[in-house]
Amino acid sequence: MEQSKRSMRAAFEYARSQAENYSKSFYLSSKILPKSKKWDTFALYSFCRYVDNIVDNPRGRTDEELLEEVLSVSQELRIAFRCGESEHPVIKPFVDVAVRRNMPLQYPLDLLDGVKMDLMKNRHETFADLYEFAYRVAGVVGLMMAHVLGFANREALIYAEKLGVAMQLTNILRDVQEDAKMNRIYLPLQEMKEFNVAEDDVIRGRFTDDLRLLMQFQVDRAHRYFEEAQPGVALLEQDSRFAISSAAKIYRGILRRIEDNGYNPFLGRVYVSQQKKMAILFSEVIRTRILQPVAEMIAAFFS
Repeated sequence: MEQSKRSMRAAFEYARSQAENYSKSFYLSSKILPKSKKWDTFALYSFCRYVDNIVDNPRGRTDEELLEEVLSVSQELRIAFRCGESEHPVIKPFVDVAVRRNMPLQYPLDLLDGVKMDLMKNRHETFADLYEFAYRVAGVVGLMMAHVLGFANREALIYAEKLGVAMQLTNILRDVQEDAKMNRIYLPLQEMKEFNVAEDDVIRGRFTDDLRLLMQFQVDRAHRYFEEAQPGVALLEQDSRFAISSAAKIYRGILRRIEDNGYNPFLGRVYVSQQKKMAILFSEVIRTRILQPVAEMIAAFFS
């Protein structure tokens, strides 16, 4: 029993190190969460990062070999959820969290399906096709995070999906240039045609007036998804709201940087400075964990 506890502690510690290594701002915001949610968030992050890296860091493997790797992870997940345990160093803490937080198996399986889509498709014909991809690689991450952070009712899951999709759409708009270098275009081909934007314009980095209008259309859509997701923050448990509200504000900061560049995606990758991220994070901690509860208490007193 003691050895099993030590093994689990080591697995969660490895998850923590992954979060610290890959995302400093995420790591810091997670550390402010209550203890149990903090460690569970590390485990979720580590699993999602591991899955993403199968494609993002192919290590000289062919697409067929990477697909086999994804299928192997999927099979281990199915068994682990059934048995309630795994000796896989990343899946081990994740399954522990998933079982305790009543997280459906379908969520991580959908994430793996999104990775498979990325291996097999480098174009998306319609926004519906793109939404399916965005849901699988990011919407389900929002759903899993909602289970970790806790929510008042299941309506929160609707908003969690929207926020995950909004973040993925932002990633796509931020990475147009980088993706084009790998012959990947995530902008819906149907909408590109409607705006008279050729695939060759994107691949060769030609910023035309038509592409500017297309990018503005895409940025406006991403903003709408963030707006539609906003009511879900209030449905999360009080001690977790700052994490999601700050993440949403940071990502919308990326959209605003794209706007500041005149919607030109070929001027280099835009980002929100670490200083700005920290300012957003701590302002949201104060707003959601101090000011908002006080305001609610005052309102309740006088009601």
